[in-house]
Amino acid sequence: MNTVALVVFTVLFGFVTILGFVAARWRKGDLTQLAEWGLGGRRFGTVVTWFLLGGDLYTAYTFIAVPALMFGAGATGFFAVPYTILVYPVLFLAYPRLWSVAHAKGYVTAADFVRGRFGNRTLALAIALTGIVATMPYIALQLVGMEVVIAAMGVRGEAALILAFAILAAYTYTSGLRAPAMIAVVKDVLIYVTVIAALIFIPAQLGGYAHIFASVGADKMLLAPATHTNWGAESAYATLALGSALALFLYPHAMTGILSASSRHVIRRNAVVLPAYSFALGLIALLGFMAIAAGVKGNPAFADGFKTYGNNFAVPALFLQMFPSWFVGVAFAAVAIGALVPAAIMSIATANLFTRNIYREYCAPDCSPARESQVAKIASLVVKVGALFFIVALPSTYAIQLQLLGGIWIIQTLPAVLIGLYTRWFNPWALLAGWAVGIASGTAMAASLNFAKSIYSVTIFGITIPCYAALSSLVLNLIVAIVLSAIFNAAAKGARDDATLASDYL
Repeated sequence: MNTVALVVFTVLFGFVTILGFVAARWRKGDLTQLAEWGLGGRRFGTVVTWFLLGGDLYTAYTFIAVPALMFGAGATGFFAVPYTILVYPVLFLAYPRLWSVAHAKGYVTAADFVRGRFGNRTLALAIALTGIVATMPYIALQLVGMEVVIAAMGVRGEAALILAFAILAAYTYTSGLRAPAMIAVVKDVLIYVTVIAALIFIPAQLGGYAHIFASVGADKMLLAPATHTNWGAESAYATLALGSALALFLYPHAMTGILSASSRHVIRRNAVVLPAYSFALGLIALLGFMAIAAGVKGNPAFADGFKTYGNNFAVPALFLQMFPSWFVGVAFAAVAIGALVPAAIMSIATANLFTRNIYREYCAPDCSPARESQVAKIASLVVKVGALFFIVALPSTYAIQLQLLGGIWIIQTLPAVLIGLYTRWFNPWALLAGWAVGIASGTAMAASLNFAKSIYSVTIFGITIPCYAALSSLVLNLIVAIVLSAIFNAAAKGARDDATLASDYL
């Protein structure tokens, strides 16, 4: 057991726990109202939203998994950098419209918007269930990141993990979205301190960046070039980046961060400044190459860690090898807190979906606002227990496989949510059919790859095009939705219900 690292880790973890409970009194509001508990009263300004969205999207698993992918697969892992750059123009252009209509109509979730826009509660139910199912394993993966660093300090078993999540559940229940918003500031400061220290100190110990890059094999430095008959790694890289960019802000936790902003201008300003996180992500990715240069996999002291956690152990091993114990505690606390922030937002987001679009829509249409908020709080606890089940009762590979499906599933909501912001030409039943085709085809593609990969090769006119399964299944979704909408609209009589007005989007 690394006692010094564990003490520093515990002190920092205890500090953010106190912040989590104190957050209930920050920017006071009536937490018996769902918009106050689940969206922070829609009052977060530019700075708080920047930290909240950064803490929401750049998670503990990102800090562990992106360098692990660079460590194991090489240049392919860098797809995470361009996709987080591509997403911000989409955020700048489209999501202020969503904020405006949600603010005008009191919508709390994307499914609320779909229900109002298309007047079809079955379609809204499909959107809500997709968000809940896609997010559950994402929460579990935050636990994977936390579990890795706790084990790296010599603490074995699930007791520490269960305790950490019990604390998370308590302050999320008490403070709602205010808790992760406040803690995100501490998390990001720790992450930036850790990354900057690593970029300066580790290369100095390894002989500079020239030696680090020289230590990485040529096969990991470059993508395999495309040919006339097979577009290969280049196609896989490009479609991964594009598909991931289209899917990212459709996730319920990202949507919750957006809807908690105080104005549409806050969202646009954040679309401009959030790429600072993409820069940090590129630097974090380099830790994978540093781990190769440091030879952590050949260190006998880390044999058990790599055997248990695979390449996900690369970053913890690198920090254990290169830094004094006290700084290891700081770095590992940054990762663990980086798990708590998104896990809290994700559980709140899924609770909002369940409460608004399942419980209130189908079980208790006349429930009071206080009852609605109470159900959401209870639902957030249930979601956390479900995520914990993935880690404690099942191998972590199950969560990873389901998270792979999560990206494929959540992108199927794009036609109803993102395109729906600009047009209501689509027929809701056509959108539902397209959603079903996208879900089924994307799942089938992933299943054919044994849920181990997300790149499915499509052959067109003799050319093999490796493509991210989420993107290719989305194309099928759109084709079905467009064709059926044309047919259904031609046969329909009268205008469809739309609870929104053109002015609501401005």
